[in-house]
This record gives sequence, structure tokens and C-alpha cells, in this order.
Amino acid sequence: MLSLNRCSFLSNSGINGSGITVQRHRVPAAYVRVACLRPMNAGGTTKGGDMGVVMDGALKEIQLSHDNSAMADVDGELATGSGVKDVYGEDCDLEDQLATPWSVSVASGYSLLRDPHHNKGLAFSEKERDAHYLRGLLPPTIVSHEIQVKKMMHNIRQYQVPLQKYMAMMDLQEMNERLFYKLLIDNVEELLPVVYTPTVGEACQKYGSIFRRPQGLFISLKEKGRIREVLKNWPERNIQVIVVTDGERILGLGDLGCQGMGIPVGKLSLYTALGGVRPSACLPVTIDVGTNNEKLLNDEFYIGLRQRRATGQDYAELLHEFMCAVKQNYGERVLIQFEDFANHNAFDLLAKYGTTHLVFNDDIQGTASVVLAGLIAAQKLVGGSLADHRYLFLGAGEAGTGIAELIALEISKQTNVPLDLARQNIWLVDSKGLIVSSRKETLQHFKKPWAHEHGPLQNLVDVVKAIRPTVLIGTSGVGRTFTKEVVEAMASLNEKPIILALSNPTSQSECTAQEAYRWSEGRAIFASGSPFAPVEYEGKVFVPGQANNAYIFPGFGLGLIMSGAIRVHDNMLLAASEALAAEVTQENFDKGLIYPPFSNIRMISANIAASVAAKAYELGLATRLPQPVDLVKFAESCMYSPAYRNYR
Repeated sequence: MLSLNRCSFLSNSGINGSGITVQRHRVPAAYVRVACLRPMNAGGTTKGGDMGVVMDGALKEIQLSHDNSAMADVDGELATGSGVKDVYGEDCDLEDQLATPWSVSVASGYSLLRDPHHNKGLAFSEKERDAHYLRGLLPPTIVSHEIQVKKMMHNIRQYQVPLQKYMAMMDLQEMNERLFYKLLIDNVEELLPVVYTPTVGEACQKYGSIFRRPQGLFISLKEKGRIREVLKNWPERNIQVIVVTDGERILGLGDLGCQGMGIPVGKLSLYTALGGVRPSACLPVTIDVGTNNEKLLNDEFYIGLRQRRATGQDYAELLHEFMCAVKQNYGERVLIQFEDFANHNAFDLLAKYGTTHLVFNDDIQGTASVVLAGLIAAQKLVGGSLADHRYLFLGAGEAGTGIAELIALEISKQTNVPLDLARQNIWLVDSKGLIVSSRKETLQHFKKPWAHEHGPLQNLVDVVKAIRPTVLIGTSGVGRTFTKEVVEAMASLNEKPIILALSNPTSQSECTAQEAYRWSEGRAIFASGSPFAPVEYEGKVFVPGQANNAYIFPGFGLGLIMSGAIRVHDNMLLAASEALAAEVTQENFDKGLIYPPFSNIRMISANIAASVAAKAYELGLATRLPQPVDLVKFAESCMYSPAYRNYR
């Protein structure tokens, strides 16, 4: 057995004199560091004192000539020439022996082509191919970044199955990071449904089958008591954004356990592509406490803990250790975004850590902010103000109550009325019917503010006729619940009914765009959570909007990062909503849209980031001082660019 004192060298594989597979390195620089190896007894002590190659217990530097004709072998000897011992088949004799998993530390040659952070594929220049030992490892042709993008889009479009496109994109991200992000940025409207909703839902459902290589940190109950140590296994140290899930409520698909990792990975891809946050500053995390999904527990390809979900103290202690470890490792200003936690945990975590950490729940706050932006913009089409409307929600979970509360906050801000009064025109329906005051004793705490005086009602059509809403919002996670009768009832009450079917993925949407326009006789102002194609009705083409959280959270996160904010405040969410609503042009309104197109999303994100940062400075929550004079330009300057770097 060998003891390794830090190594820093690159590699062709070789076999040392002891028959142990090690790594060797040809270095273009003037020297290479050589590891110190000591033969070890089974108990871990050094054999025969300082027998073997012992270099004062530390690394020594061996000067090499610039002609690179020498190679530094790990046993401390200089090997010349190219005579590599023929050891074909020898590994079979060593399969039962312990081996050291030697690793590469500097990208060059073959290893450079397998480093996604630095690989450029056929875009390496002639000079770079010479300097980094790439001759012969690539075809002679040099291809531009733009041609690479064109080729990849051509290849991806050949796939007919969305999941195949998703897998192709994930493979590209693991091979060539900058090409992946340029592809996504340049084709955001086409590829957003591939890397995120709705395709990411199917990817999570089948994650165990398609899993190839880790893209984030999996922290399970097995790591309890040493989470800080586990965080240090992640190669990046300067982390600015963590997206974390426990997989209990993935989109509208339910408990997917450990396979929920597709959500943090997808969200952070959008943080970079749409918000310009550096990929190296992003960390996807899945907290695995088991799953109650029997199908997964019996699936031989499932990659998570095979046990029922931990709850109560075990769950709370694991999450608390994680939150403390994150702060200890990455500091006060790291943004922790909660994703797809079940209602009972989501609200508790946000309340518990909102005063001690920089935390954001996209399901509660991000969804609320993007929906509020759409409603603010919709006033240009229907007239009046937010306070003039009556709102009805189907669904009273994280999204529904989060949206309702932010609408009430904005109404309170605009009209200067107390928050309780602003809530009076907002009604919610859950699985037991209309939430009313007579049910208050049995309601979960986050539903109680919405229990108004009214008789009990069960059927949604009856609720619509009784409450007479001008805005109908679906966050139920149950598909096709906005029936023909419901939409027709909305259309009979309003000249331009606002109908938002927000549940994801597409199969869970409360109604389709075609149904909303047809059943309302073309008068509905419609937006959905997942994308729908344009609809033609009676000679007119309607373009449905998408109330996608991707409008908000990338720019929101960038605003927090660039201001050095230490806490999230509700007024920041309002600022983000108002900034997004301001991006909707008259041309968009003429098409019935209440959201701008995604084609300009990076500029939209920069404006949202500037508004959020300005609010952070105004509230005294910013730590990056002094405040930049032009926050929009500063936001743009902070954004990651996927352009290739030139290598020496």
C-alpha cells in the first residue's frame, strides 16, 4: 500500500516498478512536482522505516529540460525515451489489491479535451494545439464557436423525443461548458423547454435510468454529522448560489426522492444562461431523506436511499446541519434557493432561516413575483388597477398562497391600505373547497389569512359564480380542472377574463391555451406555467404567455449577488415584479401577451437585477459598497460570457 504526500502532475498512465498503476506527466513548463511514495503495512505504518522512495516527507521539484524529452516518473526517477513496458493483462493480477486513484491537476493534452470548463473541441487554434499537446488528438480542421453552435442545434433538432434532447444537452454540458451556455443563450426560446419545464419533469422521473455522472452534491442521512466535510468535496470554493431540493414535491409530479436532482441542475443552468451567474459559483444539492414513492423504492435503477422519508427531528437536524455548514463554508452572502419542498416543510424552512440566512423559495416567492408581474402588465389590457380586481385561486399550497400574499402586498403598497384589508378580494380553493372562516380551526397556518366570511362551496363552477372573480389562477398541480363550464362562467362575467393556468409540467396544466381561447370566444388573457404554441381562433392568432419563473429568479439572484445582500425582503420581490412588467412593450400587448419574449432575457435579467440591488441598498441590506452609479451597466458587467478564452 502506498502513502501519497500531495501530488500535482498530469498524465499518461504508466506502471511503476511495483506494478502499481500511476500517472505520469509531460509538462511544457520548466519543472514537475513529484509525489513522495512510501510502502505501507496493512496497519498504515511505513514499512522498513524510510524504505522506498522517501523525499524528506515532502514534494521535491525536478527541473526538466524544455525539449520535453524527459518524463518524471512517480518513483522519483527520470525516464527518457518512449519505451513503455508492455503490461497488457497485468491489472487482472491486481484487482484485489488497494490502488490509489491518481488524479489530474492541470489541463493539457488528452485531459484538456475532457475538462468541460476549458475544452473548446475543434475551436482550439493552431498555436493552442502546439502549446497544449493537442496535435493528433483532434482532426486538423479548426471550427469557430458559431459553427459549433450551428452544428449542435442541427444535431439536437434531429431528435424527436424531448428527453433525448435533454440528454444531449446534459452530455454537452459535461463535455464543453462554454458551448453549452452559448447554445442555450443563442437559442433560449427553443431550448428552455428542453433543459427545464416541461422536459425536466420527465428527466426527474427517469433520472435513475439516465444517470451517467454526478452534476451536484447528494447529501443523504448517511452524511449526517459530517455535512461540512462533504461540502468540501465539491471542487469549487467560491460558491454564490445553491439550489437545494429534498425531492418531495417535484413540479406537479409528487415525491421523486433523490431523482429530484434534475431540478437544481436545471435551475442553475438558467442562473448562468439567463442571469449571467458564473457556472463555477453554482452548486446543485439534493437532500436525500428517503422517499414515500413505492414505485421508486421498488425500482432497481433508483439511485437514492431505499427507505421511507425521514420526518420530525431527524429531518430538522439534517436540514439545520446543512444550513449551518453552508454558511460556515461559503459565508453570509451565499444565496440558498429552496426548490420543490412539500408545503409543510417549505413554509417552515423559509420562516426559520429567513432571518439568519440569505434564502429564497422559488415556489413561494419566485412564482409569486412572476405572476404579479403579469397581472401588473395585464392592467394595460383591461384597465384599472390591481385593487379593482377580484382574485380566485384553485390551489392553496406554496405557489397559491405565495402569489396571493404578494398581490396583497402590492395592493397595500399602491393604495396604502392595511394588508388584512388588501387580502379581502383574494379567495382560495383547496381540495376541500372554498377556504372560508368556518374552516379556520382545521386549516394549515399558511391558509388561515385567506379564510373569509362565506358559506361553504365545493364545486369550482359554483365558486366562480358566487365569488365573481375577474382573475382565475390555477396552482393546483391537477390537470384539466379549468373545464369548459369554468372558463365559460369566467367569460360570462368578464369582457376580458384573466386566466392563468400555472401548474407544471404541461400534463398538469389546468387547461390548454386552445381551450382557454376557444371557450372564452377569443377574449381570455391567458398565460401558463409550461409553454403552449400559438392558437388560431376565428382567423386571429393568439400567442399565449408563459408565467415562467425563469423570468425572475436569475435576475433576482444576480441582484442579490452584485449588491452583496445578506437577506431577502418582500420589497425586493415587488421591485422585481415591477421591473419585469415594465419590459412588456405595446407590440407584446397587441398580441395579447403579458410577458416579454425570452429572446431578450439577459437584458431583462440585468434590469431586474438592478431594481433588486437598488432596493437592497435602499433597505440597508447591501454589503458591497459603495453603490455603483449605474446599476444596470454594473449588472451587465457582472454577467458571465460563454465566449471562448484564448490559452497561452
